[in-house]
Amino acid sequence: MADQDAQIGEGTRPPEIPAVRWEEPPEGPVLVLLDQTRLPAEEVELVCTDASALVEAIRSLAVRGAPLLGIVGAYGVALAAARGFDVEEAASALADARPTAVNLAVGVRRARAAHRDALARTGDAREAAEAALAAARALHREDAEASVRMAGHGLALLDELLPGGGHRVLTHCNTGSLVSGGEGTAFAVALAAHRAGRLRRLWVDETRPLLQGARLTAYEAARTGMAYTLLTDNAAGSLFAAGEVDAVLIGADRIAADGSVANKVGSYPLAVLARYHHVPFIVVAPVTTVDPDTPDGASIEVEQRPGYEVTEVTAPQVPVTGAGGGIPVAPLGTQAYNPAFDVTPPELVTAIVTEEGVISPVTSEALAGLCARSRQVTIS
Repeated sequence: MADQDAQIGEGTRPPEIPAVRWEEPPEGPVLVLLDQTRLPAEEVELVCTDASALVEAIRSLAVRGAPLLGIVGAYGVALAAARGFDVEEAASALADARPTAVNLAVGVRRARAAHRDALARTGDAREAAEAALAAARALHREDAEASVRMAGHGLALLDELLPGGGHRVLTHCNTGSLVSGGEGTAFAVALAAHRAGRLRRLWVDETRPLLQGARLTAYEAARTGMAYTLLTDNAAGSLFAAGEVDAVLIGADRIAADGSVANKVGSYPLAVLARYHHVPFIVVAPVTTVDPDTPDGASIEVEQRPGYEVTEVTAPQVPVTGAGGGIPVAPLGTQAYNPAFDVTPPELVTAIVTEEGVISPVTSEALAGLCARSRQVTIS
């Protein structure tokens, strides 16, 4: 069903609007999403009543970020079950909505398994729906807890690599509370450094073509009172050359078994710059982002986005004239290359920070050991 827009009025807005929440109004359960395409100009919520609305929200990037996609995928299965839709069909549609972010499929599988198990055990559709919802809520809670632990491990690593504080950290895309059940991944580490008085400056890559850094990371940094400066992606090299970057912190959408990292396009050039200038390049992601079934970087399916995202610029509350709903910035008919992600090989990654600890150097053996430890913790 079509989403409804719920405008957040001035004076009634809570201090922090959650990126996702489950609600149960009289007319039936819904999943409410903060529409990230409308930020920072306005805070608008999407009220989703079925999986097809969620799929559209995922594909349009109204909701995004690897950990949050896993949470939303799980809630989407629960929503289909609670409203009496075909759960298997909904699960398949959700899992296929974005191919690179492995967390989405992980979240869908977890809720679907809980639904299947309960249905097989009890034969009661209502109990099965409740089991799917419980699985989604558990994943949401676990991600929030993982965010806290990643922030602690990441801050300890920064202090080890850069003793004395005064960290000047460069980040790419958006990795804060807008992509997480908690305070995020890479951004959570920077936020921990800020709260500890050890962050001197957060350099925020604009993140073309959809400006997740400019629109979202700057929005989050401003709300937390963090010292930050926005730059265009192609200005990063001059910062490195001037010695103004102490570390790079990014998130990840998929980490292959060999340690290759798929993240928002533009991450790989930062890794190359960091290596040349002897600057630590640190990836922060939950263990669920590690995909043991993807052997290496070449095996990661990289999502190709529509060309109009490059040939047009979209801004909230601005009249649009382009075919994709934006303002044309290139001649009509221009071809565009628009991969959503690029892949950084493990030899360019200084460390991977997870809720279970830090891996450095990054090797397939270290990742396998980390995943094994994580499974043991989950089972116990």
